[in-house]
Amino acid sequence: MKSLCGLLLAGLILAVAGCATPPPPPTRLESANVLPLDLNENFQFRKVQLFFNDPDTYQPTTSETINFYRKYLNYGAVTKHERDMLTGNYFAFFWRARERADITVRLEYRQGTLGNQVMALEQYYPGAKGSVKTEFRVTGDDYFEFGQVTQWRVLLIVDGRIVAFRQSFMWR
Repeated sequence: MKSLCGLLLAGLILAVAGCATPPPPPTRLESANVLPLDLNENFQFRKVQLFFNDPDTYQPTTSETINFYRKYLNYGAVTKHERDMLTGNYFAFFWRARERADITVRLEYRQGTLGNQVMALEQYYPGAKGSVKTEFRVTGDDYFEFGQVTQWRVLLIVDGRIVAFRQSFMWR
């Protein structure tokens, strides 16, 4: 009886640990392909958070929220190289799917020195339903080599079609 309870407990722990695993890192695309637009009200972006982390451009502020987030992003970086790898643009997109679907979230963006060249990052969510937060960042070598993100748009893609999107004011 004790061994059965031990097995059940071990199975429960493994099941809960499996649910808590973070998603794999975003996939970098060589080029962003053009997809058809098929907007669907069952998929929508709820909120967008943007943050530019460059200690050289910090303005003094009394905002506890901004000061906390700056410290949170740079926590643990001791050497200059570690701090440089955290410097750049951070994006957090909150979205909702009212029906279960295999969803790809794609961030397409342009950087200062690349002109009109579009870069892209993707995150895949198999069988997604409900409210989800997706985070992307353009930091470190990408930021120092190509500059700050100047324009962006984020897409929810289902079956090769764009079902929802948000974009920066400057996107063209």
